Amino acid sequence: MLVSVYMPTRNRVGLLRRAMESVLKQTYTSIELIVVNDGSSDGTRAYLDALQASDERIKAIHNEISVGASRARNQAIMAASGELVTGLDDDDYFHPRRVETLAAHWLSPRDPNQPVSCLFTQDVLANGARTSVTSKPRTVNADDLFFYNVIGNQVFTRREYLIQAGLYDEKLPAWQDLDVFIRILKKFGPAMLVDAALYTLSLEPRADRISMIAKSKILSSYYRICEKHTQLPPIMRQGLFLQVFGRLYGFSLGYLDMLEFFRHGVHPRTLKSLTRIFMRQVSGFHGLSR
Repeated sequence: MLVSVYMPTRNRVGLLRRAMESVLKQTYTSIELIVVNDGSSDGTRAYLDALQASDERIKAIHNEISVGASRARNQAIMAASGELVTGLDDDDYFHPRRVETLAAHWLSPRDPNQPVSCLFTQDVLANGARTSVTSKPRTVNADDLFFYNVIGNQVFTRREYLIQAGLYDEKLPAWQDLDVFIRILKKFGPAMLVDAALYTLSLEPRADRISMIAKSKILSSYYRICEKHTQLPPIMRQGLFLQVFGRLYGFSLGYLDMLEFFRHGVHPRTLKSLTRIFMRQVSGFHGLSR
């Protein structure tokens, strides 16, 4: 069964080489790699055209101007020929057996009364010479994602599931992965873990990291996702709101933030999380004052 790997890229030709090699060297042979060059000006076009001419597994799509990662992913998904799809960011890379392992789990017999919408794996978190491995739960339901994106940033699923769920939201300035995962899981069932570290996530500091995104953009993503789920229980809305203040971003809680939180009531689970965030914030202030 053909598996399509989709990857947007922009002005990262050096990193792109590593990412593409990790796909082309997969032990699974029935594979295609669709790379969307999203308005690059660094030689990415020439590099992709040369590879595409020499390897029939590669499809290159060139955007003259950048349309953003979400639209670029959607372009690749719509151009994919595979029944099964998965994504890769251009600064990350696959373990050589990632696709083979995921395909084998997807095609293995399952209880028809326990539907699975997608698969995900553990990640290797790499920051220079320092590495660690995530510890994700065995199954994830849509409701879980309102409290924390335990899946990460890539899933393995049917192409048709992504399309029927509405693809990536091209208007979201952040949380595009979280948003599409919620919609897939709501429509097709829980996600299942394949408990192996098969995806390396690069955490090396760069100016284009997500941590550089303004707080206003993260908050606007929070409100947009809430608009899609109008019957969202207050505790889940609070859980989603608190993700704005996770360690990844380092944003501080302000007066208006506290008003938004308590506007949805008082719930022990989210109040405990709020307290942890507040204590971390206070601890950070004390550290800066020393």
